[in-house]
Amino acid sequence: MNKNELVTAVVGKSGLSKADATKAVDSVFDCIADELKSGGDVRLVGFGTFNVTKRAASMGRNPRTGEAIQIKASNQPKFKAGKGLKDAVN
Repeated sequence: MNKNELVTAVVGKSGLSKADATKAVDSVFDCIADELKSGGDVRLVGFGTFNVTKRAASMGRNPRTGEAIQIKASNQPKFKAGKGLKDAVN
């Protein structure tokens, strides 16, 4: 399912117009991203948790040349599914 299909599903379940559903979906994504950027996490009980983990700098290899390269430290977004979502899938 892509974003447009998600918007269409929200329209079908909520009765919102397509424009309103698009704004709602975009707003949810923006709120999650903003909270992660500020260093927080987002817990949706029964669905899952979004958080950020810090990834340390490391040495890697260029697969073409075999040359050693430095990989910068970075922040990585993570999602851990909650019990409700796991139960719904299984």
